[in-house]
Amino acid sequence: MDLTAVALLVSLISVSLSADNAGGKARSCADVRQFYSGKGFTLKGVPRSEISGEHLRTCPQGYTCCTIAMEETLSNLSRQEFEGLVREAGHSIQASLNAQYRTFDTYFLELLNGSERWLEEAFVASLGDLYQPNARVFRDLYADLRRYYTGTSLNLEEVLDEFWMRLLERLLKASDPETTSLLSDDFLECASKQTETLRPFGDAPQELKTKLMWAFIAARAFVQGLNVAGEIVRKVSQVPLSLECNHAIMKLVYCPHCRGLGSVKPCVNYCKNVMKGCLANQADLDTEWQSLIETMLQVASSFGAEPSMDTVIYSIPVKISEAVLAMQENMEIYTNKVFKACGDRGEEGTPSSISEEPKKKGSTVTALEYKPSSKSAARLEVQVTDVSSKLKEMQFYWIQLPSALCSGKTASSTSGDKCWNGLTKASYLPEVMGDGLANQINNPEVEIDITKPDSTIRQQIMLLKIMSNRLKNALNGNDVDFQDTSDDFSGSGSGMCADHLCDRGRPPVFGPKTDRPRLYSYVPENRRVKGSGNQIQPSVVLLVLFLVTLLLRR
Repeated sequence: MDLTAVALLVSLISVSLSADNAGGKARSCADVRQFYSGKGFTLKGVPRSEISGEHLRTCPQGYTCCTIAMEETLSNLSRQEFEGLVREAGHSIQASLNAQYRTFDTYFLELLNGSERWLEEAFVASLGDLYQPNARVFRDLYADLRRYYTGTSLNLEEVLDEFWMRLLERLLKASDPETTSLLSDDFLECASKQTETLRPFGDAPQELKTKLMWAFIAARAFVQGLNVAGEIVRKVSQVPLSLECNHAIMKLVYCPHCRGLGSVKPCVNYCKNVMKGCLANQADLDTEWQSLIETMLQVASSFGAEPSMDTVIYSIPVKISEAVLAMQENMEIYTNKVFKACGDRGEEGTPSSISEEPKKKGSTVTALEYKPSSKSAARLEVQVTDVSSKLKEMQFYWIQLPSALCSGKTASSTSGDKCWNGLTKASYLPEVMGDGLANQINNPEVEIDITKPDSTIRQQIMLLKIMSNRLKNALNGNDVDFQDTSDDFSGSGSGMCADHLCDRGRPPVFGPKTDRPRLYSYVPENRRVKGSGNQIQPSVVLLVLFLVTLLLRR
């Protein structure tokens, strides 16, 4: 091609561009100036008509109404607005979880308080003045149950064991006030050991333990699940945008204004690709998030199964009254055997110096029976139904978030070529990417390194796994420790425990507790049975394992 032909071609292109630019006259930037000032920015330096856009870093470099300073300002604004939208969406989920927590917490504590009032009223009526000196035993039980429910590090079996031990001690002393001074600590310790075979309270302690362990472990794990889920949403919603995502959001939202196409909405699939790219790490929460919600739904459903939650909580006074009645009916037989075994001052085998004359029968408790009313059953059903419906609504939150953020801000799906596609007003051809980080490798809108997942979000995924496992154990009545395991997988030491969910001061443990005492391991009040000191030290165990390893390698 000779120089004449080249010159002619350049002339034709110039004429074409000039014609495209309103017949050689630059288009007005009045709409952009009005939009820009409406955002609260100064009009100083804002062009009155289109200028060449080769200086732009994010928006298409054609004719534009934006300077590089305007582009930077709008880019910062787009980042702030997008992060605000993500936080706002997260706040709505947090608010729902917090409301569910408050509702269930109020319901559960009302049941517990009502159970305690019923026990006190019944025992005051039947025992009269004998109840008040011993009231603290029952009040301490309910106080410990509340503390356990709210997350305090307590072994629930030990709480119940200690209650029965203290109750036995009080009943022995009350059976004959004249002999109280003869009941030494050694005698009471000996007597507590005999309960394993003599079973002075009958089957009531075991029956109560079975019911309460399930109810309180499930209730505590459930409210912790609500709190952990809310905390995860809060932390993930505060993860800042990457630089690449910021460019993509700016191009989606404000570059149309720079091109004089401010009234043109983004294409639907274009918006989805931007959002899926920017929220790729968040979408990776989906699997474990769904698992957590599904397990919480199962726990919530179990509250209405037989025996229902209200029946279990109100069984506390019932089983205690049954236990006291059993003790009173068998008091003479029990004390005779205990005195024969333990002596009057704790010397085993020493004959009792207690008078064998029959004692005058004192006040007895009244056998209690709880019959759930239709009103309480209906309230429990409402609790379960409401919390289940709210949890189901948020089950797919993380993979629905990109579409939710595009909703109402994009052109209709039937708009065809009348939407903003990132370059101009035309149709958008690329396909929509899948969910999650791995599916963004070919995302045309957001450049992402899929080999570098966000560390904060990875920590939250691990926390979801831990909480789901705790809830699954709770369904089976197994209590597990929920401790700071962040160092195990992040190395950051940032802490994975939410508020009261961690037991401090002990090595990290995660699994069912196996070192629980048996039900009737009573010890006297203000005194503990000393255990043997023959415990294998960790250093010895490690040394043995090391030697075994060396032998096996040979």
